[in-house]
Amino acid sequence: MRKIFLFFTLFFSVAAFASDNEVEQTDSIVYTIAPDDAVLSMIDSLLNDKFYNCFRYCEGTEDTLQVNDFQELPDSILKDRMQVLNEATPFDLTYNRYTKAFINLYINKRKSLSSSVLGRAPLYYPMIEEVFDRFEIPLELKHLAIVESALNPSARSRVGAQGLWQFMYRTGKMYDLNVTSYIDDRMNPYKATVAAASYMKDLYKMYGDWNLVLAAYNSGPGNVNKAIRRSGGHKDYWKIRPFLPRETRGYVPAFIAVNYMMNHANDHKIYASNTLLYVDAVDTIETRNAFSFKQLADYLKMDEKEIKFYNPAYKLSYIPTLEEGSNTLCLPTDKIGLFLTNEKNIYADLRRKEISDSISGKAKQIIAQPKLIVHRVRSGEFLGYIAEKHGVTVRQLMAWNNLRSSRLKIGDKLKVYTTGKSTTPRAVVKKGSVPKSVKSGNYQVHVVKSGDTLWDIAQLYNGTSVNDLKKLNSNLNFKRLKPGMKVKVKSLG
Repeated sequence: MRKIFLFFTLFFSVAAFASDNEVEQTDSIVYTIAPDDAVLSMIDSLLNDKFYNCFRYCEGTEDTLQVNDFQELPDSILKDRMQVLNEATPFDLTYNRYTKAFINLYINKRKSLSSSVLGRAPLYYPMIEEVFDRFEIPLELKHLAIVESALNPSARSRVGAQGLWQFMYRTGKMYDLNVTSYIDDRMNPYKATVAAASYMKDLYKMYGDWNLVLAAYNSGPGNVNKAIRRSGGHKDYWKIRPFLPRETRGYVPAFIAVNYMMNHANDHKIYASNTLLYVDAVDTIETRNAFSFKQLADYLKMDEKEIKFYNPAYKLSYIPTLEEGSNTLCLPTDKIGLFLTNEKNIYADLRRKEISDSISGKAKQIIAQPKLIVHRVRSGEFLGYIAEKHGVTVRQLMAWNNLRSSRLKIGDKLKVYTTGKSTTPRAVVKKGSVPKSVKSGNYQVHVVKSGDTLWDIAQLYNGTSVNDLKKLNSNLNFKRLKPGMKVKVKSLG
């Protein structure tokens, strides 16, 4: 939690569920988790069973081929199967030596990968099909997510592309995929799929050919346009293929091969591996409160990694508070019911713990309510100075005042939630001046306080940057700063 608003004592109980309730007690903090509604839980289960039987892939059997088994099929069989697929799609699913090589890759050399994506498909494919249907995009394009990320929304390429559809930062911004320190929408399966559909539709308006759309999606319209010019003006993928970047030359054949594999996996004794996941086994809700995955896992008796799996867009396993709107939280349906039943109590208990921890660490005594004051910025003051003066952190000041940078103007008014534990800050140091205690050529020493980060420390010393601190303290582990550690700060003299 990042914001402190109020303090109140919380001891709540639910009499109707007294016999079944689960009670936790840690450091005198008591909270009660009520069971989910039994009837609604049963209805959820019936819905899941119905959907599961309508959309699934075959699981592995004892006669599954080993990974190193090789199965060579005659060209005649592959051609016939590809012809059937080709007639059912607006794509040109050409069968040639390039596509044959990739079919061999997926059904023989990378059998384990094929089994893995078969297991993930029931979770992501229904959502992708729904979005593509809305955008009037061929549903076969759902298989492109396998080529891009192997249906892994947390996938990251060596050049920085992220998510199920491997968006680069700039292209993601063009299609409203927001990226902050906490959230990366490129790893949000639904938002990224909507962005991918919009991008593909724009590309189709340019080329009017789905194979060229695939090439442009992979290498960018600029490279496709260059290849068209170099080929003498042809707008057929196979004719411009020699002029495309090396990676893109294999992109369309890989897509065609994945189409074949996903339709004929069982013919090659390739089955979904691991426990099958399916889209109706999870649900999404809106949340306006901030909390970490670890905190939520404690309440819902889940593994933190499982919550991260369902919510890959939250980079730090933490759901922040937004200035406007709300965040989304995806959970298994049985946990959704448990969360909604106890939502108010969970938020209340989280707030109580947050306030307790931020003021006294362990919260084992009666604590005064935080007080809101307004600090007017004076000449020479900066965030680090103001934070130290009021016994808070720079990060808290920025959060309370919705600041996106550390720049302040004289007369600015800052909200500060203080417990009265103000300190006497170091004198305001202006550029070009040297504190009396520091001689020219010497280093100042900062003693780390609880909650300090490298950025916080840099803000305390005007004219000092994070890079300056790293250079002067190369022997320290900045990711694990502990109270009492000493950090060198360059002299301003």
